[in-house]
Amino acid sequence: MLDKYVKPDFIFDSYRDVTPEFLKTDQIDALICDIDNTLVTYDDAEPTEEVICWYEELKRNGIQVAFVSNNNRQRVSLFNSKLNAPAFHNSRKPSRYALRRAIAAMGAAPARTAVLGDQLFTDVMAAKRLGISAIIVTPIKDRKSVFFRIKRAFERPLLRRYKKASGMNG
Repeated sequence: MLDKYVKPDFIFDSYRDVTPEFLKTDQIDALICDIDNTLVTYDDAEPTEEVICWYEELKRNGIQVAFVSNNNRQRVSLFNSKLNAPAFHNSRKPSRYALRRAIAAMGAAPARTAVLGDQLFTDVMAAKRLGISAIIVTPIKDRKSVFFRIKRAFERPLLRRYKKASGMNG
């Protein structure tokens, strides 16, 4: 039962592994990205050059991109200032509301949209509740708060099982 809501469709080590070729092969032409710990650390206010290059390559290849974050307006606006993509803050994932807004802003078809994130209980669950594909990546840098440590403790055994089933190690 839990797998229905938290099992990702795809597992990668990094956002960099999510290429236009991979997305097109799976008929995905719109990508909703989490920001913190998916694309940059919580400490990085703006996208790195690597993130900008990845984003631009997606755009050049016809992949639409939007950002949906549980973080605040200032954080999301600053991150998005160099990218100018549709971006939504305080999204309350696993709520579907911001994902629906992102899909509408991109003019995308839900069946051809995926969510890219680093957390099973927010990013993947939001995607699954909406019935769209979910791609999970290894968090760039884990937060040290008690809340995050507890959440990661619940995620770890599930991720190990999903990675094993998908043929990934770890």
